[in-house]
Amino acid sequence: MKLLEPIQVGKMTLKNRIMFPPLTTGYEERDGSIGQKSLSFYERLAKGGASYVVIGDVAPVRTASPTPKLYSEEQIPAFKKLADTLHQYDCKVALQIFHPEYDVPGVGKMIMEAGIARQNAAKAKAEGNEEEALKQTELAQKLTKDAYAKLHHDMQHFVSEATVEQLNQIKESIASCAHKAMIAGIDAIEVHGDRLLGSLCSEVLNHRSDVYGGSFENRIRYALEVVKAIKEAAPDLTIEYKLPIITLNKDGSLRGKGGLKEAEGIAFAKKLEEAGVDMIQVAQANHTGNMGDTIPPMGDVPYNWTLPVARKVKEVVSIPVATVGRVVSVEAGEKILNDGDVDMIGYGRSLLTDPDIALKVKKGECIRECLNCNKGCVDAIQNRQYISCVLNAENGNEATVSIKPTNNPQKVVVIGGGIAGLEAARVAAVKGHTVTLFEKSDHLGGQINIASVPPRKNEILRSVEYYQKVLPTLNVDIHLNEEAKDINSYDYAIIAVGAHNMEMPIPHDNSNIVSSWDVLNGQEVTGDCVVIGGGLVGAETAEYLANKGHQVTIVEMMDKIAAGESTTVLPLMMKDFADHNVKQLVNTKVDHIENNIVYTANDQIKADTIINALGSKKNIFDDSSITIPHVCVGDCSGERTADIASAIRTAYHAANAID
Repeated sequence: MKLLEPIQVGKMTLKNRIMFPPLTTGYEERDGSIGQKSLSFYERLAKGGASYVVIGDVAPVRTASPTPKLYSEEQIPAFKKLADTLHQYDCKVALQIFHPEYDVPGVGKMIMEAGIARQNAAKAKAEGNEEEALKQTELAQKLTKDAYAKLHHDMQHFVSEATVEQLNQIKESIASCAHKAMIAGIDAIEVHGDRLLGSLCSEVLNHRSDVYGGSFENRIRYALEVVKAIKEAAPDLTIEYKLPIITLNKDGSLRGKGGLKEAEGIAFAKKLEEAGVDMIQVAQANHTGNMGDTIPPMGDVPYNWTLPVARKVKEVVSIPVATVGRVVSVEAGEKILNDGDVDMIGYGRSLLTDPDIALKVKKGECIRECLNCNKGCVDAIQNRQYISCVLNAENGNEATVSIKPTNNPQKVVVIGGGIAGLEAARVAAVKGHTVTLFEKSDHLGGQINIASVPPRKNEILRSVEYYQKVLPTLNVDIHLNEEAKDINSYDYAIIAVGAHNMEMPIPHDNSNIVSSWDVLNGQEVTGDCVVIGGGLVGAETAEYLANKGHQVTIVEMMDKIAAGESTTVLPLMMKDFADHNVKQLVNTKVDHIENNIVYTANDQIKADTIINALGSKKNIFDDSSITIPHVCVGDCSGERTADIASAIRTAYHAANAID
């Protein structure tokens, strides 16, 4: 396969074309150093066969940003350990050096002064000086407020207001970081062409009138100076450039602000090659305030959506070109390479889902594919949490969590073929147990099948398709249309019987009420619809009905609709609601329902169909006659029903615990 062919990139020979592009992980230590959690994560990617791993957002200065940092010689050993570890697997490692688009020393000074004031307040309070404690507390609050005000201002205007002296200092810090990376044994530097550099390149954001503003040549000047400074400071390293392109949305509006529009981006690519850049990664421009613009969720944009621009860049340069952006499958990546469109495939979210893509391609094994749901990865980045994949229970804990082969093979029965049951069956089988799975319906997947029905959600079915492929290869004996029987003839039972749409708890009489689950399962409804419950299922059901032509009203007692939805998906849903005139009544409690009228404290809402979307309750399995060891996983395992991530993790850990 072309994916497994080696390629020369600058001074590096990469063993295959599978690349882990830069992603903010949150795994680093508080000071930005590469600790055990971060090291184990990247080592796992190398073990899985990726040829090239880029460490995202490495700051060359001391910042408050929760990202890796390399600004001091004291930090070199940690990066050397990272390089040495990945090199054991013939995996090359790059640092993506970025500088935030704000006055880092200025903001940092204000934050530090605020911290000192808080310490002084605590000291004064301990000494009984309440007046001084109040004074210092107020000072700390003011300094903090001012710091964030400056940060907010700078994110919009620093690119235009930064002095040439400040830009030179930043350039020197980037070059110094690259030099430290070279000392540490790092193989390459990826220049972060977005953020500050992309802002300077952008005709949208750059309003300067000096040599760094105005014309195309002026706007790209600083980026080329940075490339030159890196080459001089770290001549042994390969240089890759992340080239952000401002693309167009379906309605013709600009997607992204930093970086360059297509024509200028292609012209810039030629300049980068002339400047000595060894590889170009074509990516989507950022600076929109919504990470969904750069890491789009399922159903928002086509697969391989940045490829058309990458293909045009490839046509004008002779150096390798990499593509990223919803290249979900191995087949898609292979076709892109065989068509000669690019030379490297960036599997970002995909390698979170399955870090063994390269090894499995080589062995012809089933690959667990990313859903592009953005629940565990992008949402975590935006919320300053650890990155993870909802389908991978090992993310972030690679040093301590893995499937342990058993020394005592047992007969394991799994009761229920929803996502939790399927994961439990997989893990138990990989451990070496003999697994039998019973599902009382005629299909696997449980709630995933109804979760795939609303607009843009059908890609979630990839989760079930994976188990349909992999479980037979693990010799799992699957029984559909069968209740579990002779349970005590097995050695261990895993109960994964799921949940159900709860009964309507609100007083109701003489009304046409149906459950959201039945609606998503295909039950036809008529006329105007009122959805009671604006949680994730209620909101998705409302969007589904609106797209089928119904007038829909959502009634939610809390203050937000779809509170559990991904922050990258929510804007798409809200736009759809606006396009279909879906009414959203929040902070609204239903008192009772009678004669198809929903009565609230302040209103009466007439409906032809009322949808109960007030949540789910776990199914109760009678285990009173079970005499063998057993455990519940997924929805039926706790007081609250589980989301997909919780279902996967309870199943994984329960099955992995069977000795």
